[in-house]
Amino acid sequence: MIDPQKEEMFRNRLNKVYKHKNKIAKRQQVSCYRLYDHDLPEFPFSIELYEDNIYIAEYLRRHGMEDEVHDEWLLDCMKIIQSITGVDIDKMYCKQRKRMSHRDGQYEKLSTEKQYFTVVEDGLKFLINLTDYLDTGLFLDHRITRNKIKQISNGKRVLNLFCYTGSFSVYAAAGSAANVTSVDLSKTYLAWAEDNLAINLFKDPTKYVSIHADVKQYLKTLLPNSFDLVIMDPPTFSNSKRMKDILDIQRDHVELINDALSAISPGGELYFSTNFTKFEIDIPNIQATSIKDITKATTPFDFEGKLKRWCYQIQK
Repeated sequence: MIDPQKEEMFRNRLNKVYKHKNKIAKRQQVSCYRLYDHDLPEFPFSIELYEDNIYIAEYLRRHGMEDEVHDEWLLDCMKIIQSITGVDIDKMYCKQRKRMSHRDGQYEKLSTEKQYFTVVEDGLKFLINLTDYLDTGLFLDHRITRNKIKQISNGKRVLNLFCYTGSFSVYAAAGSAANVTSVDLSKTYLAWAEDNLAINLFKDPTKYVSIHADVKQYLKTLLPNSFDLVIMDPPTFSNSKRMKDILDIQRDHVELINDALSAISPGGELYFSTNFTKFEIDIPNIQATSIKDITKATTPFDFEGKLKRWCYQIQK
C-alpha cells in the first residue's frame, strides 16, 4: 500500500509529464519515448513508452520493504501508471536495475522468454525486447543522432562500431549509404542488427556487412580511406572474456578515436558518444581538424535535463 500523500505526489507528477510529453510526441510523430526518469526519489523508476507497451526499470534502492510488500507497492504504482497512460498492466514490463552511468547492463541476459515487438521510429522498423535484457534494443536518447546519420549517409561508406542492435546501421541504410559495416563483440546483438536491417528490406549481404570482432583490435586492421562516416558508441567499461584487453573509455578514447580517424577518408566524420557521466574528452591528443560537442543538439525532448551521455562530431 502506497502512502496516500506520496501516491498523490506520484500521480500528479506523472499526469503532468505525460500530458506535456505526449503532446510533443504526437506533434513530432514519436511513438517511443521516455515518460519519466526518477523525477521523485520515492518512485525510482525509468518509464518508457514503446507504442502500446510500457517498460518500467526500477533502480535498485534500499526501500526497506519485504519482497511481498514491495510487489504490492509495485503493483499499486503500475495501477497509477495505467490510470494516467491508459496502458493495461498486462502490457507493462518491469525490470530492476542498478543505477549506472554506462551501458554494461546491455549484455546481461535476464530470462529466456525471447519476446520481441516491432516498433516504428521515423518510418523505420525496429525489434525491441522488453523481457530478456536490461536494455530494450533501442536507445531512445539517440533518436535525433540517428536521424542526423540518415541525413548525411547518402553515397557514403559507413562503419557502425559497438553497433549493439544496429539502429544506426538501419538509419544509414535508409539514408542511401553506399555500404554499411556493423561491428560488435556480441553475436546475439549482431544477429539482432541483421534482423533490424532485414525487416526494413536492407538484405544485400554485399552492402550490409556484419563483423563479429573486438572493436579495439578490429580498428588496427583497417587501411586508410576505408570509410567516410563512422559511428562509435562504446560501453564505459568492459572486461569481457572475449576481449584481448579491458576497455576503459576514459583511458582508451583517444586511441579508439585516432584509430577510427586513420581509417576515414579526408573530410570524413566520426560521431562519438559515451554514457560515462564524468567523461572528459582529451582534445589536444585527438588527431582531428575539428571536434564539436553536439550533446545538446542531439538531446530529444524526453531527455531534456535528464541526459547522461555525451556526443561529439569529429572531423578528420
